[in-house]
Order: sequence, then structure tokens, then C-alpha cells
Amino acid sequence: MIVIDRLTKTYWTHFQRKTVFSNISVRLNSKLSYGLLGQNGAGKSTFLKIIAGTEAPTSGRVYRSVRMSWPLGFAGGFHPMMTGRENIRFLARVYDADITEVTDFVEDFSELGRDLDLPVKTYSSGMTSRLAFAVSMAIEFEFYLVDEITAVGDARFQLKCSRAFAERRARAGMIMASHSTGTIKDYCNAGLVLQRGRLMMFEDINDAIEVHRQQMEA
Repeated sequence: MIVIDRLTKTYWTHFQRKTVFSNISVRLNSKLSYGLLGQNGAGKSTFLKIIAGTEAPTSGRVYRSVRMSWPLGFAGGFHPMMTGRENIRFLARVYDADITEVTDFVEDFSELGRDLDLPVKTYSSGMTSRLAFAVSMAIEFEFYLVDEITAVGDARFQLKCSRAFAERRARAGMIMASHSTGTIKDYCNAGLVLQRGRLMMFEDINDAIEVHRQQMEA
């Protein structure tokens, strides 16, 4: 179970305080897959980062009783001066996973070869995404956070990622943020819609998609 209690996030921009979302309270079932929908700038990525613990809320709390991933589309957890391999080993230690098993999996899955021994700051965005996705698949989580990460690399590598993620998703819950309602419908059975700083929850993903569609047309 994930309990979000009176969550508020604000920040300063152009000398004004902007409220991303305000006083959100909701309980998320860790056995379900939620599609997170909202207009550009609604705060979807920020919401995922706060749930993951990679960004702090302005006020409110998030209570987690499951082993949760970082947002799969977020590579900010890598230290740019460390090599890919050093980052892998560090994250394996943080999550108390077997370092050798995790390293071997990422080395095989990412197909980065000798580049794993180069600093991450030298990686292209595609290489960083491969590393981030591979590490996420190497460490077993009970709940996944996904931020527009369904298209990594070429078609062959994308298929490899889809198969790996489907295998993990079969025994874990998820929140997926995406601009593609087709992708959301394929992966999710429940829905969350961020609109004007508020969060609406739907048991049926189709209801969430319809509300989002009306919001986009308004």
C-alpha cells in the first residue's frame, strides 16, 4: 500500500510561487497498475519523483509499505563522474541486492560493452536510458514508477525492454505516466488524472482516459 497524505508541491518561478498540486490525499493499491494522465506541466514527473523519494514535497507525507523503484524515465540517480559499472554496484548496495548478479544482468541487458567503464557524464541520452532501464530490471521491485520509458533504443532493443518489463509487471504494481493514452490503456487497469493541482482516481482506466480527453479538448 502507498498512502499519500495531504501532499503539496510549490516552487518559485519568475518571482512567483507556482503550485504544482495541493493537498492531495489518496491510497494506492500496490497490486494495481495506474495510468497517470495530465496536460503538459500538470506535474506528472514531479508527482512520481516525490513518491519515489527523489524529490521532497513542500508539505505532506508519502508512506510506502512496498519496495519501490525510482522513476524508470529518470536517470538523475547516476553520479556523472562515476563509471556505469560503479553506479551499478552502488545502486545494488543501496537496495541490498547481489552486486555480482546485478552487474552481470546489466552488462548483458544494456549491451553497453566497454562503455560501462566510462564515466556516465560521457554517455549519450540513449546510453543513459539503456543503463537506467537495465538497472531497473536487474533489481526486483514490488512497485514500479514509469515516466515515458517504453521506447529505449532501436526496435530490437525496444522489444527486449517490453518483454523484460512485462515479466516484471506480471508480479508488481505500477504507476505509469505517459502522453500516449494507447500506451496507458495497454499497460494499466486503473487511472489517475492530475488537473489544476488536484488528483482524481478512477478504478477503470477507460474512465480516466475519457476525463483526460475532455480536459485536453476544453
